[in-house]
Amino acid sequence: MALSGVVLVGFVIGHMAGNLQMFLPPEYINRYAYKLQSLGPLLWGIRLFLLLCIGIHIITAILLVKENRAARPQKYTTEKSVQASFSSRVMPMSGLIVLFFLIYHLLHYTVKLTHPEFKELSYKLPEVPHLVHDVYSMVAVGFSVKYWYVSLFYILATGLLCSHLSHGMSSMFQSLGFRNEKWRYRLSRSAIVSVWVIFTGFAILPIAGLLGWIQPLNAEKLATNYTISNKESP
Repeated sequence: MALSGVVLVGFVIGHMAGNLQMFLPPEYINRYAYKLQSLGPLLWGIRLFLLLCIGIHIITAILLVKENRAARPQKYTTEKSVQASFSSRVMPMSGLIVLFFLIYHLLHYTVKLTHPEFKELSYKLPEVPHLVHDVYSMVAVGFSVKYWYVSLFYILATGLLCSHLSHGMSSMFQSLGFRNEKWRYRLSRSAIVSVWVIFTGFAILPIAGLLGWIQPLNAEKLATNYTISNKESP
């Protein structure tokens, strides 16, 4: 659980840093996305490794819940938490919701199943002879006022992810043997600061989209394409 958590936390931080390039000129994130896509088989290897870590994390979580229940099959007559935080008590539920969010996120921006028209967006990088995918416009449209409910869902899911991480990051150090009484308070506080940074880094994008801080390129053409696509969809 802890080792897979280390990998996934590292991915979350790296993904957040990449997303924040949306606040730079469009060529930055489009170039970043193009370089990732250019990795080819290596990119698929990274994806499969991350999926493996997610699978291990989920299976281990299920086994731990079963072990805890088996250790005390009879529930307490009265439950009153002394030290356990709210985040630690809702870890299974927050983890499940985050899993559903991850699936939607992949269908939304990676597979583009929820918005097939995203595949048609293109951008010209000076150093590349052919057109590349316009990730900047895709994200700007995906978080636009038109899809305000998507932005709100992302903000909520990010909050649940950070709730999950606030306990998970602290417990991770304990499971790996790095936390003792001397470092307990410092690591717990560091985890809280880290999750607030992560929440801000992820939530600022849908918020910026709702406020109109980021706008797609060729907005009029995009609006026409989306109108036609929406009319044709069932």
